[in-house]
Amino acid sequence: MKTLDHWTASPWRRSATAVLAGALPVLAFPGPALWWWAWVALVPWLLLARTAPGGRRAAYDGWCGGFGFMLAMHHWLLPNLHVFTFVIAALLGALWAPWGWLVRRMLGGAPSLRRAGAALVVLPSGWLVVELVRSWEGLGGPWGVLGASQWQVAPALRLASVGGVWLLSFLVVAVNVALAVLVAVRRARTPALAGLLATAAATSAAWAWSPRPDTDERAAIAVVQPGVVAGADSADRRFDREEQLTRGLSGRDLDLVVWGESSVGFDLDDRPDLARRLAALSRETGADILVNVDARRSDKPGIYKSSVLVGPDGPTGDRYDKMRLVPFGEYVPARSLLGWATSVGEAAGEDRRRGTEQTVMSVGGGLRIGPMVCFESAFPDMSRRLATDGAEVLLAQSSTSTFQQTWAPGQHASLAALRAAETGRPMVHATLTGVSAVYDANGTRIGSWLGTDASASRVYEVPLTHGSTPYVRFGDWTQYAALLVLAAWAAAEGVRAVRLRRNAPAPPVPPAHTAHGSPARPGR
Repeated sequence: MKTLDHWTASPWRRSATAVLAGALPVLAFPGPALWWWAWVALVPWLLLARTAPGGRRAAYDGWCGGFGFMLAMHHWLLPNLHVFTFVIAALLGALWAPWGWLVRRMLGGAPSLRRAGAALVVLPSGWLVVELVRSWEGLGGPWGVLGASQWQVAPALRLASVGGVWLLSFLVVAVNVALAVLVAVRRARTPALAGLLATAAATSAAWAWSPRPDTDERAAIAVVQPGVVAGADSADRRFDREEQLTRGLSGRDLDLVVWGESSVGFDLDDRPDLARRLAALSRETGADILVNVDARRSDKPGIYKSSVLVGPDGPTGDRYDKMRLVPFGEYVPARSLLGWATSVGEAAGEDRRRGTEQTVMSVGGGLRIGPMVCFESAFPDMSRRLATDGAEVLLAQSSTSTFQQTWAPGQHASLAALRAAETGRPMVHATLTGVSAVYDANGTRIGSWLGTDASASRVYEVPLTHGSTPYVRFGDWTQYAALLVLAAWAAAEGVRAVRLRRNAPAPPVPPAHTAHGSPARPGR
């Protein structure tokens, strides 16, 4: 411990240590996918912040750790955004500065049993508020939410059906705080152990008592993944490949065929020849086809990304325009100020236009589907809204072709497991270039992934479910609870401060001096 204190005595070394400590949790996400690592990965960061010499330094430790976490989580953006990746990580990392201060406030020095016990609730609540703020679309959305690292853990997915991914984040942080207390605050080991037991009890209760979705029917849904198609005329050649793969699905008794994001690079009103080819494919396969059009529309100004349903007679009229756009990838926030990002990276040269409302579509046979586009699958509120509106199957059309050899495709595909478990609805994640995956209503993977090296089509037998999960019924109650915890803690701290001021002894009053003498001998 003395060696560590000596190492962190230097502000620069301490900052570097905080950056590395903040980056550690990323190993719990795909690609490494060491899900168990999330339950201990925050301990070094917590131990560092609690030993900060002052509140300002603790806040700086929080900022540096947040920078490390954001940079590691989004490192695959470096070839595209270059130096701007560091700018984004620094701006988002600042959200953890108050959390670092809060860690020192709760655990610094020799905390009392009461304060250490409160830390098991207050610090996870503070982390959850940070995730809530950065989940705003304008700040990049909820990519890399800590609870999302548990996408392959069945008990965790059961908890997601109760409180969403936010409940998982809360519990993961609570366990890390308990472990940090066990390591560094010996006198408070009892509340730390109680916190660990409470987490285990909550997990067991959710596993035993949370309702399971009722399964009765199945839908045959095909995913068409053309693979990487680059170079001149790539839009036409990609369509040809998708058409070839779809034609091979004839005779499979399908309910729906799903193509990936930007699978059609032309507005179908401008290219009626493509609309006719899609209608012919629908007749051959006996199923409607959900494509994604990334093009300038003929009926209104601007470029849209739209999920378009095509039946045997052509486009059915069902259309969903993407509502939440990827910052810098599909639009540049405050372009007048940040437009220079287009000159140092591959930021959007022209902003895409936004849709205005979500859509539930009915396909042949009465199946109701809820489409999302690209990173909209990271937003729990969108899938929850579709489930509330009656969607039986959730769909995400995506393309991560720019990031083929990175952790991004696997991270994106894993999000569908969480959205399925939260809503009690199966989810299909269909991409142009992989990873494509399908999950049942419990978040369990159906069949095998279509990896980034695949150019193929695959049929999945998807169990359909009915009923509603607690998360769909009650929404983001975990976030509201976290806000209430922080408000209650702030109020208690305020009351405590007032009492300390009232009970403080009055400063001694110096004896009065006379005009002509000393206090002891007036007049002399």
